[in-house]
Order: sequence, then C-alpha cells, then structure tokens
Amino acid sequence: MNAPDRFELFLLDEGQKKVDQKDETRVPNTAVFTFNKEDHTLANLLSQRLLKYPYITFSAYKVPHPLFATFELRVSTDGSITPKDAIVKCCKDVIGDLDTLNRSFTTEWLGKRIVSEGDAERAARERGDY
Repeated sequence: MNAPDRFELFLLDEGQKKVDQKDETRVPNTAVFTFNKEDHTLANLLSQRLLKYPYITFSAYKVPHPLFATFELRVSTDGSITPKDAIVKCCKDVIGDLDTLNRSFTTEWLGKRIVSEGDAERAARERGDY
C-alpha cells in the first residue's frame, strides 16, 4: 500500500521541533503555537482546558491540512500570564488529571479483580472442586 508507516505519524523528523511558537503582533498577549505530529485529540483537549482558566481570553485551534498531523493553537491572555506559560500550566494540569484517572482506574480494576477471584473460589468450593 502507499500508506505511510504508522510510526511516521508521531515520530518527529530530524531537526523538527514538537512545538513552534509565533507571537501575534496584531493582538497583544497572543501567540500561535504549531504542534507537529499531533491531531484533534490533543488540540481539543488543550483548547477547551485553556478556556477554563480566568486569565485566558481566547483559545482555539485549527488543522491547516487534514493529511498532515499538525495543528495550530491560538491563545490570548489578559496579560497576567504569557500564552506560553498558560500552555505549560495547562499541560501540567492535564498530566495531573491523567495521573489521577490512572490511579482511580487501577484501584477500581484491582478491586473488581479481587471480587471476581473471590467469586470464582466460592463457586469452586460450592462445586466441590476444592
């Protein structure tokens, strides 16, 4: 097939940066960040999370071309924080939320496993397998 290898969709090319920043000169406290080798999943997560902060006045993204895994995230702040610092804080908060989700899921999964193993032992005893 002519399709590129899957790893090419997320591995950076030689000398390519993950994120490029370009300050917007027409609007104060605004920057456009270009994320390479990423798609709507991260773009929507970041843009929507940024809107929850009181110092963000605007946050949105666009995908310049659907065949390339790149998106542009435009961020405007009220001036109390730079757009770059807002993105960094947002990413740290998302990582913290994912860590909390991971721990909660692991706890629930282990609890369900213990219960199911107990049910299996009880069923075996009732059948006389022990």
